[in-house]
Amino acid sequence: MKLSWPAAIAALAVATTVEAIGPISSVGNKLFTPDGKQFFVKGIAYQLSPDDPLIDTEQCKRDVELMKELGPNTIRVYHVDADKNHDGCMKAFNDAGITALIDLDTFDTYIEPAKPAWTKRMHDRYAEVMDAFIKYDNVLGFFVGNEIISTEAHSQAAPFIKAAVRDMKAHRGAKNYREVPIGYSAADIAELRPMLQDYLTCGGNSSENVDFFALNSYEWCDPSTYETSGYENLQKQAKDFPVPIFFSETGCNVPGPRLFDDQLAIFGPKMRNDWSGAIVYEWIQEENRYGLIQYENPTKEEDVVNGVVRSGTPKPVQPDFDNLKEKWEQVGQPTGVVKDSYDAKHVSVRPCPEATQGGWLVKGNVKLPAVGETFTGTYESVPSATVAPTTAGGDEGTGTAANPASETQNPAAPTKVVFRGMVAGLVGVMLFFTVWF
Repeated sequence: MKLSWPAAIAALAVATTVEAIGPISSVGNKLFTPDGKQFFVKGIAYQLSPDDPLIDTEQCKRDVELMKELGPNTIRVYHVDADKNHDGCMKAFNDAGITALIDLDTFDTYIEPAKPAWTKRMHDRYAEVMDAFIKYDNVLGFFVGNEIISTEAHSQAAPFIKAAVRDMKAHRGAKNYREVPIGYSAADIAELRPMLQDYLTCGGNSSENVDFFALNSYEWCDPSTYETSGYENLQKQAKDFPVPIFFSETGCNVPGPRLFDDQLAIFGPKMRNDWSGAIVYEWIQEENRYGLIQYENPTKEEDVVNGVVRSGTPKPVQPDFDNLKEKWEQVGQPTGVVKDSYDAKHVSVRPCPEATQGGWLVKGNVKLPAVGETFTGTYESVPSATVAPTTAGGDEGTGTAANPASETQNPAAPTKVVFRGMVAGLVGVMLFFTVWF
C-alpha cells in the first residue's frame, strides 16, 4: 500500500513513540521494570518553581518535547502541592517514558537537623503527598528527606529519618497501595555518608529500612577520572549494597563546561553492577549556572521569579546540553540483569554503625521515635533482628558487612564549593562545602 507523505510521517511518528515504562519495583539492590528488565535511572532534577512544577500541563509538554531529544527516563521533583491536580503533567511524562521521584516533605515539614522532630502534622503532610501521587504508574519512588544530615551534630536526626520511612511504609500498607519504593537523598559528607547509608539499611527490620539510598555528589569535576574523582571510593562503599543505590544529584560545573564523563563511569562496567544510575542537576538555568536549558518567550509576568524565567520555550544551554546528550547516547540502555535470574541473596547486610570520634553520633541500633516525639538528647539502644532485611519486592539479602570508612578515603581530592538550588528544604542558592573522599 502506498502512503501519502502526511500518512508516512504519521506512521513514522507512531513507530518511534516512546512507550510508558510502567511501575518500577525494587528487589535486592536492583530496580526492575514490569517485564523484568533492570532499570537504570537517567534523570534530571526538575524544579521550575519553589512550590510545584507539575501543575502547568502546557509547560510540562513543552519540556517533555526537548527531554525526548536529551534522553532522560526520570525526573526528580523536590516540592509539590498535594492539593493541586497533577494529571496533565504526569501523563505527559508517562507518555514519554519518563518516571518521577517525588520528595514527600515540604518547606515547612522537613525534618530539621538541629531540632529533630517527627510531628503528626509532618506525618500527615507526607502521607497527603503520597496519596496524591500513588495513582500514577510512573512514580518511581518517594524521598522522605534531602540532605538533612550535613554535620556531625546533625547525625542525631538519623533515627527521625528512619521513623519517617517506617510510618510512610505503614501508611502505604494500610492503604493497600502498590509498594512504591521509599528512600532518602543524602549529602556526600565523607565523615558521615558511610555510616548513614549503613544505618538506614541496618537492624534487620525491613519495615523501618529504606527501599533505596541516593547520594547528592559533586565529586567528579571535569576533567577527571574514575580513580582521581573519588568515584572509586564511592564504589567500594556501594559494593553489594543491600538496596538500590544511585546518584540523586550529580554534575559538578567547576571549572566548566561540564563534559559529564562521570556518566560513562556510572553506567560502565566498574559501577553498573552496584549503582542504579544518576540524576543530573538540573533542568532550569538559575544563578548557580547548573541548568541544562533556559526559557525564552515567557507568556506572562509571573513567569519571571527572582530574575529567572521559569516557564516558556525551553532552549538548550550549550555545550552542556549536547555534552550530556552525547554521553547518554554512548551509554545507551545498559542491559543489567534479568529479574528472573537475579539472586538477591548476594547483597550484604550492614551492621548498625557505632559512634565515631568527630563524626557519627548515633550508637548502634536505637529505638525509633514515635509520631509526636522530639529529640531529647539520648536514644535507647535496641537489639538488631537476626533475620536479614527484606527489600521492596520480597527478596531477602545476606552477606558480609561493608568495609569501614577509613578504607575508602581519598586524601588527594580537594575541597570544593558548590552553589545549588534546592538543598535541605531551603529556597534559593545555598553555599555549602563538601570534602571529597
